Amino acid sequence: MEVSAGLDRDEEVADLLAARFAPGRACVHCGSPECGQRSYEPHNAVALLAAVRERQGRTDEAIEVLRTHEIVSVNGVDPLAALLARHDRMDELRAYAATEPLEDAARLLAELLEARGDVPGAVEVYRPLVADGSPHAAVRLAELLARHGRGDEAVEVLRTLPAAHGGHEDWILDPLARLYVAQGRAEEGLAHFAAIEDPAGCEEWDLLRLRADLLAACGFVEQAVEELRAHPEGGSPYAAEQVARLLSGAGRLEEAVAVLDPDAPDHREDLGALLMRLGRVGEAVAVLRKPLPAVLFEPVGYSDSPPSSAQRSGAAGGSRRARRIAVSRRRIPRPPPGRRPGSRSLPPPRGR
Repeated sequence: MEVSAGLDRDEEVADLLAARFAPGRACVHCGSPECGQRSYEPHNAVALLAAVRERQGRTDEAIEVLRTHEIVSVNGVDPLAALLARHDRMDELRAYAATEPLEDAARLLAELLEARGDVPGAVEVYRPLVADGSPHAAVRLAELLARHGRGDEAVEVLRTLPAAHGGHEDWILDPLARLYVAQGRAEEGLAHFAAIEDPAGCEEWDLLRLRADLLAACGFVEQAVEELRAHPEGGSPYAAEQVARLLSGAGRLEEAVAVLDPDAPDHREDLGALLMRLGRVGEAVAVLRKPLPAVLFEPVGYSDSPPSSAQRSGAAGGSRRARRIAVSRRRIPRPPPGRRPGSRSLPPPRGR
């Protein structure tokens, strides 16, 4: 589509793209024209057709294409929301954000309003979603409030999120712990975390890691380190990273250096930074110049079968920083007019 720009062949390109999702065309995966989850090739054919119409100055037609066909949200970018935003059609964007189930349109609307200085308007975009139980909107609202000096309100947004809506999951508790520390309320944070009886969605280590951050913020660094080391996972590379971070935060740089392994790929960046802070630049350079071990990834074919335990354990290994970054592609179903279903977006990737 980009190659054809300026060649006066937009109609040819549009016809080719429209044929890719024409009624009766077979699914590229199963080969059936009756497939209820019919896939396109390319996956963004609808968005590309809309882009051609927009390039022609036919914005209304571009919008209609996106409104009437299933589209794909790539890396959190909804094509229809982005098109409406580019043409400053804010009323239409507001209406769409109220019905789009993945909340990408609402996020874009809130970001636009914040950039224009309308922070109260941005806050109000997220409020109904949070009231409906969306944990993603709750995190975004908390981040927005914190950016504008309303950290105590941000704490309340995440603190009061019910467990049934993800309130006890690690990706919610992590920003909550940071907010407690940033607001000087670390002791209150410790009490809140201690009251979590069934942290479904948060592994025991992650809960201990967050508690250690709060303990350190209260001045109990030694206790935090002892608790981390006493845990069954206390001898792991990621536990050492956490201990070193606590020690360096307390100004105990030499001890932090001693904890990290110069041969561990995940430790090198942190270790190099600590060595430079100590003035040991030559050692830092030597650590950072060590070649990383080769990480081989075998191509994975399409399969309807769940992964075996061996595949799962293999996928969990290797350097965390060497993990492949997958493009997030989510199909956006069209809800009935006037009805906004709950969010169906996926939680962010978990990781220590």
